[in-house]
Amino acid sequence: MYLISSHEMLKDAQRRGYAVPAFNIHNLETVQVVARTAARMRSPVILAGTPGTYRHAGVEYLVSICQAAAHEYRIPLVLHLDHHEDEQDIHNKVEAGIRSAMIDASHFPFEENIEKVRSVVTYCHRMGASVEAELGLLGGQEDDLIVDAANAKFTDPLKAAEFVRRTGIDSLAVAIGTAHGLYKEEPRLDFARLAAIREQVDIPLVLHGASGVPEADVRRCIELGICKVNVATELKIAFADAMKAFLGSHPDASDPRQYLVPAMAAMEEVVEAKIRMCMSDNKI
Repeated sequence: MYLISSHEMLKDAQRRGYAVPAFNIHNLETVQVVARTAARMRSPVILAGTPGTYRHAGVEYLVSICQAAAHEYRIPLVLHLDHHEDEQDIHNKVEAGIRSAMIDASHFPFEENIEKVRSVVTYCHRMGASVEAELGLLGGQEDDLIVDAANAKFTDPLKAAEFVRRTGIDSLAVAIGTAHGLYKEEPRLDFARLAAIREQVDIPLVLHGASGVPEADVRRCIELGICKVNVATELKIAFADAMKAFLGSHPDASDPRQYLVPAMAAMEEVVEAKIRMCMSDNKI
């Protein structure tokens, strides 16, 4: 097995009325958790890494680990570039074997966003890689990307149609009220806006910032056309809290083969819950 693009995976989700969960991974253990759980539940999954994750783990290391996971568990796996902004960086990573990229130029004016995205699409499609882009601007923080609430912007349905037509992207990330990171209060999603976007756009839609969004709201988003759901913060919190609890009760522990076990188990519970939330179990 080898790493694939997200194009057909998301199209299948669109046809069959579920969403593919995209889990942010950081190292060997987090890749193992997601891939193992996906294989057990027969779920398609996307392994997503921000620029900071690739800097931390190393591109070649992550590609090799994810290829090994695809081979070990005999399932299709997508390794994805999440919130990448530098075009040359995307080129380099696609050349290294990654076949799914998000070019995030959402903070630029509309015409400049189109120009930057179209350039990435031209290159990635030539290499057999799928491209996701964002229109609108999510609040919150994703690694080094920080957008305060005052600067967050919802996706305009009519502009979304033009954006998709002029860029040729494979999937569109929409801003409908979710945010990166933890929510201080329950998010209020604009379902009417999402329905309007779906009427204008026929490619798979992507929901970022799903950590902490009630399951019923995510299910409603899937009914309205969301085919990919991004989860990051809840995974990190579960992993870190379990590790801290173990080390707190075992102050002399020094072997990572011991303290990583409960951290991985806690993360696996979250991954399983999100797969069921996305209704992607038993889809492969």
